[in-house]
Amino acid sequence: MLRNFGPVMQNAFVVRDLDAALDHWIRVMSVGPFFMFEHIPFSELWFRGQPARIDMTCAIAYSGDVQIELIRQHDDAPSIYTEFERAHGHGLQHMGVMTESVERDLGRLRVLGVEAVQHGRTRGGGRFAYLSTDCHPGGMIELIEASPVMTAAFRLMHEAAQGWDGSNPIRRLG
Repeated sequence: MLRNFGPVMQNAFVVRDLDAALDHWIRVMSVGPFFMFEHIPFSELWFRGQPARIDMTCAIAYSGDVQIELIRQHDDAPSIYTEFERAHGHGLQHMGVMTESVERDLGRLRVLGVEAVQHGRTRGGGRFAYLSTDCHPGGMIELIEASPVMTAAFRLMHEAAQGWDGSNPIRRLG
């Protein structure tokens, strides 16, 4: 059977206190190092069909082959993160899957009634789409387009986690 989504490679959590969440994942869960992307610049962002602007920071690390993403939105602009936080507080908000083409997958999934709730592109060119698959908290799927830059960044993070000795647990990036 053809799967609608590739294997889940990311679990992403909306958190109220990013420092406390990082401390938990590093100290208690022994996950790291985390790569911090502060105030992420988007070249394009759409939420429920309207242009959007949000101020958010995320931290990404690997636990084995699974990526852990911690997300904190700093403003109250409408987004999937503020909707989730109002409805559920904090916790697992979405799961990420890699794709060769966000556009192709969106076209294929429309016949199933699955639409992009939020989508766009980072200033670095990374393309993504969050889908209307969240019939329960944590059930939203994010399509992450596998560009050479994105693939190389994820590989660097994955390699950093292999044999990580606990030093330099938070690494700030652009």
